[in-house]
Amino acid sequence: MNVEPVSRPFWPSFVAGVGSAAGLPSLVLMASLIGVGGLTRDIGYPMFAGVLSTILIWAGPAQVLLFGSIAAGASMPAIAIAVSLSSIRFFPMVVSIVPLLRGPDVGMGKLLLGAHFVAVTSWTEGRRLLPDLPVKERFPFFIGFASMVMAAASFATGVGYHLIGALPAALAAALLFTTPMFFTLSLVAGSKTQADWAALILGFALAPLSTFVVGQDFDLLVVGLIGGSAAYLLHRTRRKG
Repeated sequence: MNVEPVSRPFWPSFVAGVGSAAGLPSLVLMASLIGVGGLTRDIGYPMFAGVLSTILIWAGPAQVLLFGSIAAGASMPAIAIAVSLSSIRFFPMVVSIVPLLRGPDVGMGKLLLGAHFVAVTSWTEGRRLLPDLPVKERFPFFIGFASMVMAAASFATGVGYHLIGALPAALAAALLFTTPMFFTLSLVAGSKTQADWAALILGFALAPLSTFVVGQDFDLLVVGLIGGSAAYLLHRTRRKG
């Protein structure tokens, strides 16, 4: 006889998500967003603008594109389109994680809130941790996790506004590299089946070609579609065999 695990109420699950994010995930994002704060200061914008961009855009590369385009004198409509296109890479992440957030008490409004919090770190850790939780705990856990990393990143953006000028250029650039490194390690840690490994290997193999062919705005979308579909078909073929 199967017994369903007893789910915790919203706030204990939320706090558990905060606790899960309070270590390495938050530190990685803090290191990455320091540079955004420095860029905000370099173009003459107030610290509040940089912090607000972290909360609303929630994508380091898109924030760099935003402030870099402002510095270059681009028009606001052109900047808005460019930032939107640069963030389209999150579409496959949203599509893959939203089903994990669905539950009896999670309506469209909550799903849209959860979708806003989707970023590299929250997605990789969410895909790794959420499947092992009871369905009713997943949404509050994810929101707690994502809120913690967003708060840490916002704080780091403010710190970077004052600190980045004191850092060597090489170190500042290296800090931006911590997020893709964490992303890669999290994917490796979460790969449990041959299909997972196939998708990961195909993604790395196709990434350079995709960037060259379709450009940086759509490369992750194309890699995810082609690599993920190929890995899925390989998995189905092996199961039938």
